[in-house]
Amino acid sequence: MSRKFGKRILTAFTAIVVMLLASPIVFAAETIPAGESYSKAIFAVGAMLAAGIAIGVGAVGAGLGIGTAASGACSAVGRNPGVQGKIMMTMLVGMAMAESIAIYALVVSLVLLYANPYMRYFLG
Repeated sequence: MSRKFGKRILTAFTAIVVMLLASPIVFAAETIPAGESYSKAIFAVGAMLAAGIAIGVGAVGAGLGIGTAASGACSAVGRNPGVQGKIMMTMLVGMAMAESIAIYALVVSLVLLYANPYMRYFLG
């Protein structure tokens, strides 16, 4: 039974990966005028994939950081409820620092999509 479940999970994972990798190609197809080369579309696909990976990794990092901070604060307050104010303040500062990683990743992904500095080298 676990082997059958494993095959279903692998099939679902493969379908999701194929869907995520194919979607930028579909969106980049609009950038190709009739009779021109595919270099612009390939560059757009690469920029879209890089932006998606950047925001994905940034969001995962921020989520892990915020979860770790909240977990540590909850266990600390459980052990010593008298210092809840100090622990809460430290936790909120740590969560803000972790959330800034997601904002930086968003800025990087937006730069890759809309103000890519390498576009002039690849597209002329």
